[in-house]
Amino acid sequence: MKTKYFNINSWASVFTLGIMAVMLLFTSCEEESDYSGPISISTVYLQDAEASVPDREVTFVRLGQLIRISGTGFTDLKKVYINGYESYFNPTLVSDNSMIVSVSKNTPIIEADADVRNTIRLVNDGNEAVLSFDVRSAAPSITSFSNSLPNVGELITVYGSGLLEVTNVVFPGDVEVTEGITSNEEGEYFTVNMPEGVSDEGGSIFIECANGGAYSPACFNFKAGVILDFDGLGAQGAWGSAASMIFSDDLESTTVGTDNISQGIYVPHRPSRITAFDAASTRCTEVWTAGNDVDDWRGQLTPYISTTTSLDEVGFQFDIYVPEEWEGSGYLKICLVNGFSGGEWAGYCYNYVPWVVDGESVAFQATGWTTVTVPFSSFYAFDDGEDHTFEEVLVARETSSYKNFGFYFENSDFALSDITGSDSDSETEFLSAETSISVYTDNWRVVSLNTPTYSDFPEDEE
Repeated sequence: MKTKYFNINSWASVFTLGIMAVMLLFTSCEEESDYSGPISISTVYLQDAEASVPDREVTFVRLGQLIRISGTGFTDLKKVYINGYESYFNPTLVSDNSMIVSVSKNTPIIEADADVRNTIRLVNDGNEAVLSFDVRSAAPSITSFSNSLPNVGELITVYGSGLLEVTNVVFPGDVEVTEGITSNEEGEYFTVNMPEGVSDEGGSIFIECANGGAYSPACFNFKAGVILDFDGLGAQGAWGSAASMIFSDDLESTTVGTDNISQGIYVPHRPSRITAFDAASTRCTEVWTAGNDVDDWRGQLTPYISTTTSLDEVGFQFDIYVPEEWEGSGYLKICLVNGFSGGEWAGYCYNYVPWVVDGESVAFQATGWTTVTVPFSSFYAFDDGEDHTFEEVLVARETSSYKNFGFYFENSDFALSDITGSDSDSETEFLSAETSISVYTDNWRVVSLNTPTYSDFPEDEE
């Protein structure tokens, strides 16, 4: 067998030729890129498989949405910029006249430079196309009110997200307000004065802002749901001679509060005859509706709230006034029925402890009357993660021996786990102390928390 010998110079020649071939290949690609054709953008479509129109021509887009851009010259596309922000796209979803791109949630809106705000820019080697196009934040939403049952003329704050440049507020009864609206720059809230003529049957408010439209939960001005206001709506019940029982003589009517003031008679949960509550004490005071043969939740409420309504969408609201800082001790027990001994963190009740925030004691104060909302799904008997309905709340009351609804003021020790339901929080304790805190409530009511769906394209939706 002959031995084969290789010429080093020959190998060097082959290597050189290979390098030259690679260089020629890159040069060829670069030359080809240099001659990428012009780009044009004609139309933008919203891609939403769940919508009635899954491929819809649009004039604006929101953060997080998927769009299809139609035009020409997309084959050699290198970059896509939305509001100046480079947006990822999958090259396999690009043809010469169509491409798919997701609008990143990190895309700047009000922070975008003025010269790139509301633009879509496509770039290849040597060419680009820019389309003026409305780019909006995520759809606005309304979560709560500073007071959902205000006096006419009072300033209210509406909380949520994306509430930028609110221009129009429509209250229940089609009462429209377009002036005197002040929006927070971050879109977290806006303020508006309560107009005259709002329907006493209440419902949702509707707003229009720079980000589009939104409905609130249907709990605004729902006077039809008031079960006790101490001024004629509903009836208070009181009996016996226990010092804990709050009687009509204990109620107060002096006008109190800033911005949102009191509405006639209200209940002090520490009447003036009681100087202070002892530490480690339960059922310090109690105040009730009349209960048996008087309260009629089914008759009063079911014309407005269906018995099949999920308990996430129906709840109890009340207005609270706390003129001094409340921290470290005491809470309100909201009792769906009358039958608690005191100190419970289970059953048909809910303990309202506003001064515990993120596991820590934080001073709470409400110098103007402020609305508190507790979904019935938060009452301990219904917070097991199962799907409960309003019918179960009605049945729980109707089958109770004592059908009074009411509040205890309690001043007992408790652990963070009582609030969170997590065993890991059991070592964090809040030990009670003697307290003379003044807490007042009024306008007890059951409300719908359902939020109507708003579509950017109502003309095409059922």
